[in-house]
Amino acid sequence: MTMRRLPLLVLLPVLLMGSAQAAERQAKTNFVLKCIGCHLADGTGLPGQGIPDFVGKVGVFAGLPEGRAYLLHVPGVIGSSLTDNETAEVLNYIMDKWAGDSLPKDFVRFTGPEVAVLKATNIGNVVNYRRVVADKLAKSGLTVADYPWP
Repeated sequence: MTMRRLPLLVLLPVLLMGSAQAAERQAKTNFVLKCIGCHLADGTGLPGQGIPDFVGKVGVFAGLPEGRAYLLHVPGVIGSSLTDNETAEVLNYIMDKWAGDSLPKDFVRFTGPEVAVLKATNIGNVVNYRRVVADKLAKSGLTVADYPWP
């Protein structure tokens, strides 16, 4: 049987798998281009210089609407020049790669439309906003990565 004769239902999963792999590769590439300078290739960041460690910690933000908004206003995210869909893909890549047990069981993946709304939300000073979010998470028994900004 030639490729022309293969039913679409047989080819569709193969095409979708290729598409998913391409999206993951693009997200990883965008992470390298836009995020690795601060958060390093292993996600550990530079805590001594104010760049939090992702590993086993970043997921707590994804379970809280305010936390999701915070992630979109991190200077390297909001100023990245990525499209909303690309930003969503990078955030999902970060969650998949480094959130570990900090990711809520009911985690909802970021989407381009959500990113657009959250980026347009005025959160004020991002450092102060992070403190508010961290306090709210702490009251729920969740901890966030150290953040030494005054």
